[in-house]
Amino acid sequence: MLGQVLVTGGASGLGAAVVHAVHELGGQPLVLDKAAPSSSEVADFESVDLSDTRAAERAVKAIAERNGGLRAVVTAAGTDACGRLDEVSGADWDRVVMVNLLGTAAVVRAALPMLDGGRVVTIASTLGIKAVSDATAYCASKFGVVGFTRALAAETAGRVGVTLVIPGGMRTHFFDDRAEQYRPPDDSKLNPPERVADAIVFALRQPEGCEVRELVVAHAEEGSWP
Repeated sequence: MLGQVLVTGGASGLGAAVVHAVHELGGQPLVLDKAAPSSSEVADFESVDLSDTRAAERAVKAIAERNGGLRAVVTAAGTDACGRLDEVSGADWDRVVMVNLLGTAAVVRAALPMLDGGRVVTIASTLGIKAVSDATAYCASKFGVVGFTRALAAETAGRVGVTLVIPGGMRTHFFDDRAEQYRPPDDSKLNPPERVADAIVFALRQPEGCEVRELVVAHAEEGSWP
């Protein structure tokens, strides 16, 4: 049994796909998001803006207390602000790092005391290991998630299972509000999020003492990898 699985960004995109996968396997998906999820598969929901890290910590504790604790955390929430460094406003640039990196760390920090024998899955990106132009905020945040997760795995070895998932682009609404130049030219070369969610629940279901430390999941022809 997967038990209580907290999913950030669980109202849409990859997070919603993880919620569905957890529910299908008999788990109890709990969601942190700004927007309320429409799926009836969500066991409980807490509204929070993950750029407010102290609010994120309080939300984790509140939803865990209502549901008898946590067995796993999946940090699927993410945002972006495309453009050259001197063209993206400071507030927009900061928000990307705050949601993607600091929000991830805050959620895990709050959950960690409840996760002895449990698991953490963080979501980075192929742009967390490969830098490109016009993505300084996103790359900074996702490179940070990679480093954070590797350090966390070393810190919690033998106590909490930690997996870093590095997805390529996915066929979600993540790209919808971007300028045309920053949208994938051919979304047939993007994975549906359900395939990445399957990889995530594979990591969550490993037996005690077995760790899937890192997974790269990308469409075979998508250009962000290698």
